[in-house]
Amino acid sequence: MDKESMIIVIVVVMTLGWLVNNWIRAKHGYPLEDEWGGKTERSDSTETKALREENRALHDKLDGMQDRMIVLEKIVTDRGYGVAEEIERLRDERKIDQSSGIPLDLKKGERA
Repeated sequence: MDKESMIIVIVVVMTLGWLVNNWIRAKHGYPLEDEWGGKTERSDSTETKALREENRALHDKLDGMQDRMIVLEKIVTDRGYGVAEEIERLRDERKIDQSSGIPLDLKKGERA
């Protein structure tokens, strides 16, 4: 290979590398390089901006729904089955006089 063809091959390889690099950057939304090494920011259209806003609103709504779902799961799993036991425990505590430790018979009307 002579020097001229070697220079042409190098220029072609460098150009292809630059094109592939810019294609990957454009695909993933990064700023593009111009021919002097500077960066060119991507300009968003009004449709893209509207889609971004809608996407942000939907993400916020989804976050709110997930928070509600967590609260509902806690109510169903934690409180649903333990409420009856808690009520019975509170009833048992009311039957015992805390100062003397003597159980009260509430049906007969005894008072501490």
